[in-house]
This record gives sequence, C-alpha cells and structure tokens, in this order.
Amino acid sequence: MSAPLSGVRVLEVASHVFVPMSGAVLSEWGADVIKIEHPETGDPYRGLVTAGLHTLHHGIDPQFQSTNRGKRSVGIDLKHAAGREVLGRLLEDTDVFVTNLRAATRRSLHIDVDDVRAHNPSLIYVRGTAFGSRGPDANRGGYDAGAYWSRTGMQHLFTQPGAEWPAGPRPAFGDVVGGLTIAGAISTALYRRATTGEPSVVDVSLLAAGMWQIQIDITNACLDEGGHAPRAFPGRYDVWNPLMMPYRTSDGRFINLQMLSPDRYWPDLCRAMGVPEMATDPRFDSMAARRENGRACVEQLEEIFATRDFDEWRHILTHDFDGEWVATQSPHDIADDPQVQANSYIAEVEMLNGTSLPMVTPPIQFDEQPGRPTRAPEHGEHTEAVLLDLGLTWDEIAALKAERAIL
Repeated sequence: MSAPLSGVRVLEVASHVFVPMSGAVLSEWGADVIKIEHPETGDPYRGLVTAGLHTLHHGIDPQFQSTNRGKRSVGIDLKHAAGREVLGRLLEDTDVFVTNLRAATRRSLHIDVDDVRAHNPSLIYVRGTAFGSRGPDANRGGYDAGAYWSRTGMQHLFTQPGAEWPAGPRPAFGDVVGGLTIAGAISTALYRRATTGEPSVVDVSLLAAGMWQIQIDITNACLDEGGHAPRAFPGRYDVWNPLMMPYRTSDGRFINLQMLSPDRYWPDLCRAMGVPEMATDPRFDSMAARRENGRACVEQLEEIFATRDFDEWRHILTHDFDGEWVATQSPHDIADDPQVQANSYIAEVEMLNGTSLPMVTPPIQFDEQPGRPTRAPEHGEHTEAVLLDLGLTWDEIAALKAERAIL
C-alpha cells in the first residue's frame, strides 16, 4: 500500500529542528523531502556535536537523525547565482517549499514567496517563524526555549511556586510539536490545492504552537480580571479529586490514578486495595465528601500505596480493577513498555555505518501500518543524483562544483 504523500516533493531550506522536523514527518508519510544545505557548512545543527551539545552514539548524532530522517541532502550555495539557478530548476517540479529563514535573509537569497512562485506558481509556501509573520517581532529570530516555552506563559505554569529560578524545558521541547503542526498544515494545504487549485502560504510560529498547547490556561487568564489565574501546581492536599493523583509505592515509584468519574470506580478501587470499608466511610463515600476531606483521603491513600511495591500494585490494578490509572515511567521504562512495542512506536533504524538507532515514530499511523523511518542523509549525499534527475550532465555538475555553487 502506497504512503499517503507518495509523489509529493518537498524542498526544505531550513536549519535546526522546528521546521526540519516537519520534513522528517512528511518523509515518513511518503513525501520526497530534499534538504538544501550549504556546500561547506551544511545545516548548523550538524555542528552541535562539535560544540559539545550533542552526544554521539557509535559515531551517530541521534538528534540530527531524528530531525532529518528519510530526507535527501543536496548541497547548494544559495548566495551563488549558479546555485540559485539550480534551485530554480528544482522548484519547477516541487509541491511544497518550507523554510525558517528570516524575512531579510529570504529576500537576500531570492527565496521569498514571489521569488519561488516565479518558478512554480502552484507551489505551497511554508514559513516557520519564532513569533509570527507580522508585528513588531516578526523579524526576530528565536528558539523553542524562548518563543514556545518562556514567552507563552508555559514556563510560568510549570515552575513550582517558591522556586528560585524558572523551570527549563527538555531539548527541542516545542520544536517537535511545532514540526508536527507544520506537517499537518502542509497536508491540509495539499488537499486544498488538489480540490480547488489554490496554493497556500502557510505560517506557523513557535509562539502560536505554545499558546495552542496551553490555551485553556490562557483563556482562563484572559477571563480573570484580577490577574490571579492559578498555576498548574495546586497544593497536593488541596485537591478536588484524590483519584486524579500520583501515589508513591514502597520501592519509591509511582502509580498515577486517573479517574475523572471517581464515584463510579471508588468502591471497586477500595476493594482492590484491600480496604473495602473505606468505600463506605462517610468522609470518603462520594466525590463531594472526598473533596471536603481531601487531605485525609489523600493521606490514607498514600499510606495504602506505601504498603506494596510498584510491581505488586501494577499487577493488582491490571488484573483486578477496571478504572483508569497509569504507571509513572522514565524514558528508560517506555522503551520496554509492551504497549509501545505492540504498536511499533519505536523503530530500529539502520545507519550508514552498519549500526542501528532507535527512533520514535510519528504519532499517526495510516491503514494500521507502523512508521518505518530511515536514516538521515550525509551532508550533500544526494547532490549528484538529484541534479542528474533534473537533467544536468556530468560536465555541468563538474562545472558547478568547480564554481563552488554546489557540493
């Protein structure tokens, strides 16, 4: 069965993670994604190993691989007139052009909307920015730790009250979400063009993606005239539903109860925990009673969960209880999770040097088929093959190499 985007060509002039991650997703959905890199420097994201920010695994950079899986790399100097001419020929047979370069750079390289559509009027043009394409900060650069995490209010929400410093995000925390957002937007634009003939200019920003993520908090803040919207961390014992909380087991791990309909499951939970009398205790026999006596209920549940280790509780809740709960896991745990394995949410990808690298597959599967990622390209690995497909001769390619217009 063919992939959903088979036959679609995407041209990517972008660096680091936010926009390139969309290309990684599109390639796994079947698109031919051509990554344009400078012949000498390549994507600066390749250089973060040298800077000590990325760690190699058997000579492989996992971060670069995850962001650029499945693409073809073509080395073209877009500052060189001959390089731009080659890009123009590529654009003629391209469906989608994606970039995260700032407006001034796009203009100087002649890759703004009008420039690329001069080669292909039906091309879908996609801009990924830090703060949006309009407004006072439209031309500012930025990364997800600032535009997605700090500026949106997310950092504020996830900083514990009383903490000395604001909480920091995980690496590329907003970039991967933003990249998936771009991939979805491109798919929508392709559908629109297929049904109406109209090509879109698509704008996605890290700021907008972060605001979308915490939209409920932002809406509530807008409605709160006093400016006192709560943080995401209420006190542990000031809780409306003790059955929506984590509890520590005897070996220091956690079981996270997740029951939004607690009255339905409360008697059965008490039975499974070995304390059936707790179900009829007037302090806890209804949601209203448990809320009124929140501290007492939470403290009693804490004592109960502390009597058994994690594996015992997981066995009991799996085999003797129908309510919702999850095990709190570390990234090490998730790789061995039977549910993850059953759905092929992690794939082993063969690298060029014969080793393999585990990669998380995109969170969407088509026709019940798991993701099948392939490795990221070497710098300029496909330059000659792509240009030969364009109709250039070996002599023309050699001449472009001599001019340093291509790699």
